[in-house]
Order: sequence, then structure tokens, then C-alpha cells
Amino acid sequence: MKIILLLTGKTNNKHIAVLMDDYHKRINKYCSFNITEIPDIKFSTATTPAIIREKEFIAQHKLVTQGSYVVLLDETGKQYTSKKFADFITQKQLANIKQLVFITGGAYGFSKSLYSITQEIMSLSLMTFPHQLVRLIFTEQLYRAFTILNNEQYHH
Repeated sequence: MKIILLLTGKTNNKHIAVLMDDYHKRINKYCSFNITEIPDIKFSTATTPAIIREKEFIAQHKLVTQGSYVVLLDETGKQYTSKKFADFITQKQLANIKQLVFITGGAYGFSKSLYSITQEIMSLSLMTFPHQLVRLIFTEQLYRAFTILNNEQYHH
């Protein structure tokens, strides 16, 4: 199974980028894992949040292949413990999902159009985190899930 983390906007904090790169390398030992960034759509007097969300959707949709299982990372979604998230990954593997795509939204959230191609919405916490930290937290939790599945010492 291939896993993609589709990010809206660049990871502009170099410390977070270094940590994400470390987890990216670790995860690739277990599965094919790619992190893809789409550019931020800049707000101007000629745009509205709805227009920005639609432009982001167009870019996101181009990167989601037919048959992908799409999960939005959103505060309104279902929450998992680390072990239950590992179970979620196993379920997708057993279901022969070829591509599992996790998407983070931009500053204005997701387009309504994106929900129409989404199979699940997941929340990392009831708390609100900066977009930069969400990337790192998710990547670390994905690595943790694989260590749980492989009975490794990382998760105590």
C-alpha cells in the first residue's frame, strides 16, 4: 500500500522539516510513503475564503488518483488512539487499498467539493494545532503505527 500525505502549503519551519524528513525515511522502511505539498493560494482583495478553498481543491483533486482512499485531517473527524490508528492502517492493508491519501487543509479549511471524494475524516486531537505542527504530529503517529504493527520498542 502506498501512503501519501498531501499538504496544503509548504513546511516553512526548517526544524519541523528536518524532523518530518527523519520520520519520512523511517516510514519508508515499512511502506511507500510520499509527502506532497501543493502551493498556498494567497488571499487578496480579489479572492474570498470560498474561492481559495476551491482553488486548493482543484490542486488536491489532481493529485488523488481514482480508487484512492481519502482521509481528511480535520478537527471535526474521528479520533484514534495510537493503537487504534495502527489497526486502521492494518484494515486498509487487508482491504487491498492501493493508495491511502491523508490531506491537510489550508488556512480556510476544505472545499465542500473535497468532501465528495473523501471516505473518512480524522482528527488528531480536540485541541487546535498550527498547520506546521499537524504535519509533524501526523507523520510521527504514522511511524508509531508501523512500529506498533511490527512489535517494535518505539511505542511503550
